Amino acid sequence: MTSLSPADAHPYLRAATAGIRHHGRSLSAAAPGPADRVQLDVLHAHLTALHQLLDHLAETTRPPHPAAGRHLATAHARLWQATAAVHDAFHLLPPAPNSSAGTECRPERLPEGPPVLTICQRHLAAGHAIRRKTTPTDLNTPLHGHTSAS
Repeated sequence: MTSLSPADAHPYLRAATAGIRHHGRSLSAAAPGPADRVQLDVLHAHLTALHQLLDHLAETTRPPHPAAGRHLATAHARLWQATAAVHDAFHLLPPAPNSSAGTECRPERLPEGPPVLTICQRHLAAGHAIRRKTTPTDLNTPLHGHTSAS
């Protein structure tokens, strides 16, 4: 496998963005039903890939540009919040009618668990990565000081 130069990677990121836009347009053009587990699994995979990209960008940007690096680190934490919410939503949806898999995350059964739990494997790996660099307070801090009404 050959490594790509940074300039060669930008078209792939643009293509991924175009794919997300196309999916969004196709959902709004048709009378879409509610999200299903397959769609949320694919979205979760996309979010975790973005999460890894933001982590790398924050780490490489911080030394020469500390303020920009801090903003990227904040975006990294916020993206984790979105990724966790998609993971939670996945487990709140009913399994496909022909699926016998349960809806619970069972880390003790991973990676040998059923294929439907690949989202859990991916989520656990991403969770370990973010917890090495981020405090629980950072992960639970509301964006821009907004708090939810309880």
